[in-house]
Amino acid sequence: MRFIDTNLFLRYFTRDEEEKAQKVLALLKRVEKNEEKVTTSPLVIFETIFTLESFYKVPKKEIKELMLPILNLRGLKLPDKGIYQQALDAYAKKNISFTDAFNATFCLKKGIKEIYSYDEDFDKIEGIKRITP
Repeated sequence: MRFIDTNLFLRYFTRDEEEKAQKVLALLKRVEKNEEKVTTSPLVIFETIFTLESFYKVPKKEIKELMLPILNLRGLKLPDKGIYQQALDAYAKKNISFTDAFNATFCLKKGIKEIYSYDEDFDKIEGIKRITP
């Protein structure tokens, strides 16, 4: 098992260094075939999404379309993969930050229906009630 870092995903998605993008593609194909197993962390997923959105100005819907195949790789080990997939839906459809989408999805998966927050983006999530202290 090896760890895959943010910059590999960014090279693959942006193709700003084509030789590196092709090497990452070859790696991802091995991961999909379960010929190689990799893991990553939640921070890598968040950093990848944040960088694509803020630095590369990729629209949220496109980020979702880029990230879903990565999250679905058979050889990628990442706890709670389903939360990321559902959070990407909320992120793209509700036009909220990925962090808020992830936290709301996390709460719903854990049966938590109320969130203390001043962030009105949580009001956009069905099943979540935002409470201010």
